Amino acid sequence: MLLRHMAVTAVLLGAFAVFGTALVALTENDTRDLIAQNEREALRRKLNEVIPKNEYDNSITTDTVQVVSKPLLGSAKPITVYRARKQGEPVAAVITTVAPDGYTGAITLLVAVRYQDEAIMGVRVIHHRETPGLGDWIDSERSDWIGHFTGHSLSDPNELGWRVTKDGGIFDQFTGATITPRAVVKAVHNSLKYFSAHKDELFQSGVAAKDAAGVDHGTE
Repeated sequence: MLLRHMAVTAVLLGAFAVFGTALVALTENDTRDLIAQNEREALRRKLNEVIPKNEYDNSITTDTVQVVSKPLLGSAKPITVYRARKQGEPVAAVITTVAPDGYTGAITLLVAVRYQDEAIMGVRVIHHRETPGLGDWIDSERSDWIGHFTGHSLSDPNELGWRVTKDGGIFDQFTGATITPRAVVKAVHNSLKYFSAHKDELFQSGVAAKDAAGVDHGTE
């Protein structure tokens, strides 16, 4: 009788273990898909903040190219450049760039550069680990500081101007802090340098993403 009871108990425990494992796996899979979807939506929003949707007509999230330039883009790993086109012609590139020398770690940004005049269309921070207070300054939802890059280029200001005011440049630093803004200014400036040196080859690599029927997906 005791052996039978133990056997039944073992079977029940095994069944619960299998059910529990399956439930966890299913939940993890659903959560992973949801997280990926949320990340894609967040990326689309950020891209459309730096390049308005009416400026391009291709699928900017899939018309991409992978590039590597640790000296200028801050990472030894391939990073993504999103390409905006209108009627097949280049409009702008959104460069994913890394400021490796933030106060508490690397800061990842999107830097949109207009093809025609090589001027900045917008900059957004997409990942950082800066301490509260410092991070607020570079977050577009909490401060307008990041918006001050718009319209600037390699020639406006000159090389010396691409610094925080404490170092003789035109970009404000934060009260009592210069490391974070200095890192962001340098990363944005380096992105402009990279784009100026590679803009034609960026748009020659690959074509706008199309579906199986050969129809352009259009804006997201």
